[in-house]
Amino acid sequence: MTGQPAMQIRFVTLFPEQVAALAEFGVIGRAARRGLLEFGAVDPRDFTADAHRTVDDRPYGGGPGMVMKIEPLRGAIVEARGQLPAGSPCVIMSAQGRVLDQALVNELAGCRGLVIVAARYEGPDERLIEIEAQYEVSVGDYVVSGGELPALALADAIARLVPGVLGDAESAAQDSFAEGLLDCPHYTRPEVYEGHAVPSVLMSGDHGAIRRWRLKQALGRTWQRRPDILERMSLDEERKRLLEEFIAENGEGETG
Repeated sequence: MTGQPAMQIRFVTLFPEQVAALAEFGVIGRAARRGLLEFGAVDPRDFTADAHRTVDDRPYGGGPGMVMKIEPLRGAIVEARGQLPAGSPCVIMSAQGRVLDQALVNELAGCRGLVIVAARYEGPDERLIEIEAQYEVSVGDYVVSGGELPALALADAIARLVPGVLGDAESAAQDSFAEGLLDCPHYTRPEVYEGHAVPSVLMSGDHGAIRRWRLKQALGRTWQRRPDILERMSLDEERKRLLEEFIAENGEGETG
């Protein structure tokens, strides 16, 4: 393909080789090789001024851990922005950030370029966030050793929405959370496995019935596993009716 990629992402990371794997494998790797996506990494160590390439220091006020220094991080972010289209926002992966959801993925997928900062230690100097970050994003209420894996998760979720990346344009639209719900069950051959049969509606050829079954199952699975999602949603009459049918068929006591 020719021309600029539809999406360009630059990771700011102390471990460029770790994030480089995203462009090597699977759907995202194939899209990168086709020129739909472009990934790169900038190492804050390249913007240090001492022989040891120091990127962290002790926190003011004392306490355990180290804090990432503002100068090398900001230098790396400025360099990364310079490789991207004007106006590309900066995302810092942070336990204090907004929890990642599909709505945020959709928002970020509308950008042509993105800087994703994979912080480590106790995180970056707060002034870096104030000066450079347009977004702080968390992938959940748990702790990992560094921001690289969360950064990869975010980039993968965004890349799936770039036009042409998925072989079937409907795949992203039908994923879990695309409409706010968990995904419905899926089946393939064999038709019967150890006494477990594929639901007959899926082999009926009745596309309207299949659509309603899938929507009912998505609503029911969300009700069973993530009732908090339904509490935030306003269901139309069809969805209310299908959910009521699912509950009647499966019993009100089977949540959790």
